[in-house]
Amino acid sequence: MKVSTMLSYAGGFKESAAQVVEMEQAGLDLVWVAEAYGFDSPSLMGYLAALTETVEIGSAIMPIYTRTPTLLAMTAAGIDALSSGRFHLGLGASGPQVIEGFHGVPYDAPIGRTREITQICRQIWKRDAPLEHHGRYYTMPLPPEEGTGLGKALKIIGRPVRSEIPIWVASLGEKNVAVTSEVANGWIPILFIPEKARDVWGSALDEGRAKRDPSLGELMITAGGLLAIGEGDEVTALRELQRSMVALYVGGMGAKGKNFYNELAIRYGYEKEAEAIQDLYLSGNKKEAEALVPEEFLEKTTLCGPKSYVAERIEAFKEAGVTHLQVHPVPTGDQSAADLVGTVKELIG
Repeated sequence: MKVSTMLSYAGGFKESAAQVVEMEQAGLDLVWVAEAYGFDSPSLMGYLAALTETVEIGSAIMPIYTRTPTLLAMTAAGIDALSSGRFHLGLGASGPQVIEGFHGVPYDAPIGRTREITQICRQIWKRDAPLEHHGRYYTMPLPPEEGTGLGKALKIIGRPVRSEIPIWVASLGEKNVAVTSEVANGWIPILFIPEKARDVWGSALDEGRAKRDPSLGELMITAGGLLAIGEGDEVTALRELQRSMVALYVGGMGAKGKNFYNELAIRYGYEKEAEAIQDLYLSGNKKEAEALVPEEFLEKTTLCGPKSYVAERIEAFKEAGVTHLQVHPVPTGDQSAADLVGTVKELIG
């Protein structure tokens, strides 16, 4: 099991990047960089590539709607070159609020688009032949009747450092997860409860695995949560830092009938809580919604407690198939984020 983290933006990007350098020295294996509707992630990942030497750098995520498949492949090849082969391309659909609201692009066919984008990226990186793709959602070159008729099949000019860059997909729904398990190198779930993961996603993962190309190897999975290590109630109480985030995702990320995270909470068995949290959150009662997030949900999606307890949580994630333990360090006392990463590496062994 490797250790990964999500780049924090608290305190400023350059300060967070400096912290990544410290965590790299403590053994951090992979840092993920989000984009959402903030700064573009490739700029930030290029900066990280220049500062670091060994830590792998991943996008989590670059939305599939905001760039052409070809640009996604070009960007991945560029960051992979800057980092000497340390890049991981994390893709995801994001959600209608961001894609249609901020980007003004229709949010349609996320599963089919993900499949085709994966095929196109891999074809570009291999550079075996000029790019030609005739799919349902993307066609290269563009047919004459849809453009000037001057489109030409081309190869990427630069030679990618690697012909196979790992592709990860953020997915939650059963069909999305099945396709992820079939075509991706890695899977990025969120709000992952290891003890319930098999019940929620097992059949979808199995469906995709049955169609998976053996050359892809086993599906990598990154999951985890807030990390705090120490004795006393003040450490376990740090789980509360996740409460507002869970309420935001379960209650406010989407609309009634169109919230993937709410649906996930229901599939975990928190149907009444998920409905109440969403009703309160969408009506503006955020604090009341946060209060309804179950304590068990917070405990199972975090790693907060004594060293022995954290070791047990690590084992639970490992048994659920997690290959990259995702940690969000919350130092206490004279600890640093790097100290916590070092302790987790020690516990993993």
